[in-house]
Amino acid sequence: MEPPKKFAPHPFAYHQQLEVRIDNLTNEGMGVARAGGWVVFVPFVLPGEFVRCRIYRNHKNFSEADLVEVLEPSPQRVQPVCPVFGTCGGCQYQHMAYAEQLHWKRRQVAELLKHMARIEHPVNEVIPSPVEFHYRSKITPHFQKPRANGVEDIGFLRMGARAALVDVPYCHIAMDAINEALPAVRENIRASSGNFKRGGTLLLRAAKNGVLTDTHAIAHEDVDGIRFEFQAGDFFQNNPFILPRFVRHALDEARATGAKYLVDAYCGSGLFAVCGARDFEQVIGVEISESAVRKATHNAELNGLTNCRFMAADAREVFKDVPHPGGDTVVLIDPPRAGCSAEFLQQLFAFGPKGVVYVSCNPATQMRDLQLFTEAGYKLGTVQPFDLFPQTKHLECVMTLSR
Repeated sequence: MEPPKKFAPHPFAYHQQLEVRIDNLTNEGMGVARAGGWVVFVPFVLPGEFVRCRIYRNHKNFSEADLVEVLEPSPQRVQPVCPVFGTCGGCQYQHMAYAEQLHWKRRQVAELLKHMARIEHPVNEVIPSPVEFHYRSKITPHFQKPRANGVEDIGFLRMGARAALVDVPYCHIAMDAINEALPAVRENIRASSGNFKRGGTLLLRAAKNGVLTDTHAIAHEDVDGIRFEFQAGDFFQNNPFILPRFVRHALDEARATGAKYLVDAYCGSGLFAVCGARDFEQVIGVEISESAVRKATHNAELNGLTNCRFMAADAREVFKDVPHPGGDTVVLIDPPRAGCSAEFLQQLFAFGPKGVVYVSCNPATQMRDLQLFTEAGYKLGTVQPFDLFPQTKHLECVMTLSR
């Protein structure tokens, strides 16, 4: 086969096959091997395995390869339950026993702490999800522009691709209710192919009031006895089975600082702020989005809370209207995957909270930010990973910092 035009021929030829031993996993779930001292990344393998792989790309310092055959399997290898595992980009770990997934996720947090934050610090065992499959309460399948025979694949991005899709008629990590609704949703899209001039993204959100497919529909959920309402297309944690324990841990860590007041600085629809109202004298949720503030305020009212309020803040003055002194306040932050902006952290340090509980779905950016917390005089306490996303490379990590 002819190599792609931009293929770099050093050090391996296009589709050259290698037999290598897997030494480690990256935090993206890729196996790390060495061929003559040269690093080769291979997907869907386990540490200790001896495999045959096929080179498809050479970079300046490493190469990427496809897995061809596992010659010596690990005792931790299991048979994936999904027929499109390895093709669909949604899951990375279905070939790995669940206890081993937890082991590697903990290890990856520890290695990020050591190499990115330059801190040697104990990392607690990962809190497992009570449900290993059928846990996701929201999926967003995609479809491309209809062709002559209508809409074709409806599913998720193909492994390693930017645009190609894998048809997914049944998702093994989606909740049962979603899989029951999915065939009719798919059939409806295909039956109305003529209405689409381009591709699109679907929504299936499993909530207490059924499976919702309209992004503007109001989803009902409860967490540890607290009621929430939010638009089905909005962000809300997608593993309801572990969510109460996850939220309770973050709030217990906040309460353990001894602070009287809680500020939830990325409050969204109010998950942490509303759940934490019973633990503090007053809770303030801060958001840049005014629509999010309205939704969070509604959720506080829904639960009859009088010590919980929300306010829209300018990105340049996040803590300007917080009336409590930093020394009596704990701040909980749950930023997007990109982590906290330098501007936000400067304001946080100027406010000077007694403690910070940092919740993150991306430990790499969390560790990057941790360096700035250390420089600002904050000491790292508990590091507690949670597995909200079994069978995938993703996890949530809760770090507690004190001044």
